[in-house]
Amino acid sequence: MLVVEEISFAYLNNVTLNKISFNLERGQHLAVMGESGCGKSTLLKAIYGLLDLSDGSIFCNDEQLLGPEHHLVPGHPFMKFLTQELNIMPYTTVFENVAEHLSRFYMQEREERALELIEVVDLTAFKDVKVINLSGGQKQRVALAKVLAKEPEILLLDEPFSQIDHFRKNELRYRLFGYLKSKNISCITATHDRNDVLPFADEVIIMRDGKIISKNTPLEIFNTPKDIYTASLFSEVNEIPANLFDERLPNTKVILYPNEIIINDNSDGIDGIVSKCYYFGDSYVLKVAIKDQELTIKNTVPITVNTTIKIQCSLDILKSRL
Repeated sequence: MLVVEEISFAYLNNVTLNKISFNLERGQHLAVMGESGCGKSTLLKAIYGLLDLSDGSIFCNDEQLLGPEHHLVPGHPFMKFLTQELNIMPYTTVFENVAEHLSRFYMQEREERALELIEVVDLTAFKDVKVINLSGGQKQRVALAKVLAKEPEILLLDEPFSQIDHFRKNELRYRLFGYLKSKNISCITATHDRNDVLPFADEVIIMRDGKIISKNTPLEIFNTPKDIYTASLFSEVNEIPANLFDERLPNTKVILYPNEIIINDNSDGIDGIVSKCYYFGDSYVLKVAIKDQELTIKNTVPITVNTTIKIQCSLDILKSRL
């Protein structure tokens, strides 16, 4: 188990981590989300041992993990860290990169292991290609296979799919996170992308200004966001008074996702005027002017600008956000 206890860190006088605490069980996948500069990458660096903490401590299996002041070579042998600055050898092949630190004493096992990981990141067709000739996304996948080569107990991932083509991301997520679960490898992923989190993480930490402001399962974090900052990490959001849709409710601000506000011209909903309509493939996003504000709504079909529509929201959803 990884135990992070009240850790703090500052670059000069700028506090980047402020009393961060959490536990990571063996085989658990923890996602860390937050805006740029909130401390996500710094947290991973601190855990890996690249920083000397201002305060607090980190333990793994009851052994304290210390920073560069205590180690000639920072880092920990049972842990691997995939940073945004890829650690790959450009003038050797994909296979040679992945197999670099595998034992040459057992050559058959070495080859099988390297090929297995190259398959996990879907680069089998490129195994004999020099890395310098690959795209940015392919290089990121090589780096990912490389950090898995010696099968770490804990894997730290910093925006692991940021350079990878959109159409490949989901398949790679299925392969990678499925592989980690099958090997019981603990994982912490720092990311901006909800698709790295909602289907795969066991727990989510939301960070802001170097602090943890929320920690829960993906389902709870998404369905009952504590504030508009948290909700906006997952989707566009609307913040409106609850009694806008139901006068029995208090004049308290609630957070609603665009798909939670529905159009129903046969209802006794409130009137809104469509000001903009955007096509997103599987849906249309409407900007709707209502009273003194503009709401964002998802709909399955387009609606002409300047059309008056009736909109409503489920009473159960409204109550759940109060």
